[in-house]
Amino acid sequence: MFIRLGYEIGISCSQPTPMMTFLSVDRARRHDIVSERGPISDPVVKMGEVTDPFGNVCMRMVIPAGGLRLSYDAVIKDSGRPDQVNRGAQAVPVEKLPPECLQYLSASRYCETDRFGALAWRLFGEMEPGWARVQAICDYVHQRLTFSYGYTATLRTAMEAHEERAGVCRDYAHLAVTLCRCMNMPARYVNGYMSDIGVTDNPAPMDFNAWFEVFLDDRWYTFDARHNIPRIGRIAVARGRDAADIPLIQTFGKHELTTFKVWTSTEADGALTKPHSRADVSLVTPWFSERWSRLVQQREHEREH
Repeated sequence: MFIRLGYEIGISCSQPTPMMTFLSVDRARRHDIVSERGPISDPVVKMGEVTDPFGNVCMRMVIPAGGLRLSYDAVIKDSGRPDQVNRGAQAVPVEKLPPECLQYLSASRYCETDRFGALAWRLFGEMEPGWARVQAICDYVHQRLTFSYGYTATLRTAMEAHEERAGVCRDYAHLAVTLCRCMNMPARYVNGYMSDIGVTDNPAPMDFNAWFEVFLDDRWYTFDARHNIPRIGRIAVARGRDAADIPLIQTFGKHELTTFKVWTSTEADGALTKPHSRADVSLVTPWFSERWSRLVQQREHEREH
């Protein structure tokens, strides 16, 4: 299977401004890229690639006064298999965890484990440590929150999402990560590209998404409390303790984001000969779906009654 992915970003600023981006395909998937164009900047600026403390690929550059437009377009080969499911995977006792996993047990900017301990143990303490417990957490978060771009809040924490019972994919991931950490299971936040492969009639189309991973047995497994089913075609970009560690773009000065379009779709081959699809999906002015609005209203009505 071939998956087309890319972005177009426009940034305006009044003076030269340093910027970092976490938009490059995860290093472990680089060998799967069959064709790519970019990243390309207009005007042309010097770009450098560095690795952050979590092992993510980060691009560094300085935006000139006036701003720039940054674009990337690529086709990557994918197995077409859904997320791996291993219902027998067990939680690893804390004293036996690899040292690099320990940082994913503690509180972080958006994941306040100290505020969830009692609730987490009350809800999930009687469940078998491991896959079953993580899935129960996903089920709880999936039912607890209502998804809608209308509820987007950049600084919303896991506790705020839990109490407001609303959010977007990052809020689902933050809340699930927090509850897993409370149950002594290392959990980390992941963002990346994901289209609607194998999903029909989706009123909330995907492009750039957030999910999470939990360390069980001897490896990290993918979970997604937002969709709560195995999905096909995830292309990871970056991993961290939460979204604060891996912002899509980070500038060190005043700026205005004028364009942020993302596309992800299947392709018949690996050539970049056709225009990409869904270029009208913008993260600056997100899509609005009448059908999705009705679904949100129906769900809230059901909760009240």
